[in-house]
Amino acid sequence: MAYQKLQEMLDAAMTQASEESSMLLGQPMSVQPSDVLNTDRKSYLGGMDDALYVVGVESREAYPGHFYLIFALADSIVMSSILLGIPPARIQEKRRLCIQEPDDTDAFGEIANQIIGSFNSIFQPKLPQKVHLKLLPPQKYVPEVDELTDELPFPEGGYLMFRAPLEIAGQEMNRVDIMVPHALAELFDPQPVEEAAPQEEVAAEEAQEGAPEEGGEPQPAKTVLVLAADEGERRTIMGHLGACGLELIDAPLMADVSALCAASDVRAAVISLRQTADPDLAICDKVVPLVGKGGGSVLLCAPQWTRTSLMKAMKAGARGILMHPFTAEELQSKLGKVLSPF
Repeated sequence: MAYQKLQEMLDAAMTQASEESSMLLGQPMSVQPSDVLNTDRKSYLGGMDDALYVVGVESREAYPGHFYLIFALADSIVMSSILLGIPPARIQEKRRLCIQEPDDTDAFGEIANQIIGSFNSIFQPKLPQKVHLKLLPPQKYVPEVDELTDELPFPEGGYLMFRAPLEIAGQEMNRVDIMVPHALAELFDPQPVEEAAPQEEVAAEEAQEGAPEEGGEPQPAKTVLVLAADEGERRTIMGHLGACGLELIDAPLMADVSALCAASDVRAAVISLRQTADPDLAICDKVVPLVGKGGGSVLLCAPQWTRTSLMKAMKAGARGILMHPFTAEELQSKLGKVLSPF
């Protein structure tokens, strides 16, 4: 199937985003696997009656370009209203009338930041070269009200559209359409030239696939930094990850993280906190940039999370949250989302 790798990355990113949004919103949210269609802007917007909320994403480094996450404006209002703690009856009214207030814009910005963080944590380890995805200011588009330009609500041209249904318990939701221009899709997931190859050549290529180069060095294990003030907590986390084939570094919270990251290719950090107040979360200011240089991500663990502390953790750059106590399987599953399979 064409662009299967890209579809798998997008589905994995939206799945992770929905899991983390569930914690952020305080109620279950899910995104179903996507269907893929070829389309262009004229066809997509033709006959469109629903107001849209378009989240632009800039792809940088080795994969330059832009793609777009398109939500129904009503869906974005539902998500922002839940985050703001608005009563259900008022949410339904706002959805029906498409009432987007300034607080909604700010709240959905927090959700969109978390979504793009999930995309980065999936794309960076999966692509062979460096990539960084940056959130652009979302654009509201109401048919027959807002002006349609060459660039707004998204540029003219052909797109691969990955359409995935959205679900939130107790709410009427639509879908998210991820619009990827063909040129950027080809960068993310180059497609083979359609040529008929002799069967012997195909068999030889398959036999050589994955074979190490002669005299080549074995690939080093991925390094995970484990930080906690309590030595017992560090031992527990190390034990949960001990059989995963990872290189583990055990260090206290006050360790010289810069030196540890300089000495090893740290692909993730698991940080165990006793509390989630601002002084505790401040460790993200130190660890996230250092681990993120190599495309790594930070997971935070704590005995208790509130909606406010979750939002602050995501804003500080954490890409995953766990609540003590957790099982080895839960930790491995969360870490597996930001690393290649164990």
